[in-house]
Amino acid sequence: MREIKRFLVVWTQTLMAPLVTAGLFLMIFNLAIGPNRGDVMGVPFLQFLAPGILTMTVIQNAFANTSSSIVISKVQGNIVDTLMPPLSGFEVLVGYLSGAVARGLFVALGISLGLFLVLGVVPAHPLVALVFVILGALFLGGLGIVAGVFAEKFDQMAAITNFIVTPLAFLSGTFYSVDALPPVLRALSHINPVFYLIDGVRFGVIGASDSAPLLGFVVCSLSALGVCMLGWVMLRSGYRLKP
Repeated sequence: MREIKRFLVVWTQTLMAPLVTAGLFLMIFNLAIGPNRGDVMGVPFLQFLAPGILTMTVIQNAFANTSSSIVISKVQGNIVDTLMPPLSGFEVLVGYLSGAVARGLFVALGISLGLFLVLGVVPAHPLVALVFVILGALFLGGLGIVAGVFAEKFDQMAAITNFIVTPLAFLSGTFYSVDALPPVLRALSHINPVFYLIDGVRFGVIGASDSAPLLGFVVCSLSALGVCMLGWVMLRSGYRLKP
């Protein structure tokens, strides 16, 4: 609950700002190329784009929630408040991940309401979209824990965000179908877990995707499990946390 309360206290920064950013992305793309772009995967371009924007926003916020919480605690010297109570590494992991998933779901709900009200988009498979949103929040939330434990200061955290997380979010089919890429780039996309997250949410929203949803579910589940296990090991051992 502490992690959830932490982002709710500054809701204008953690919830409202991502919604505004997502809305600006959709508005700019609509004004720039929307009217001149034909259907993609059998739906208007904006409806194709919306699930990518939604997923990108969710995973960026899930990563930011866990990574910033740990780095701020380390820099301010109050990480001891997390380490001192008789909590296991798994319990600490669940606490951080609950905040990441909750923030991701809040953001996803806000964007979904906007898509319904403005574009009239009704998800084709809402439960599938929900599953991939949760998997995305778990994967990037777990990655945020690993990055937060590893980083010693804010500029290291910013480097990880700018050179790893942001490119992953932008170059994973957010704004385009990977079928339009050259063969080499298309093959690289299919080994990127974030591609499967975006593709899975897109299938849940518009009913079409670049890959098999079941394959995406397996890849995303294993990826989330892998980074969460690594985060658990780091939290349990106190790596870069204990003096």
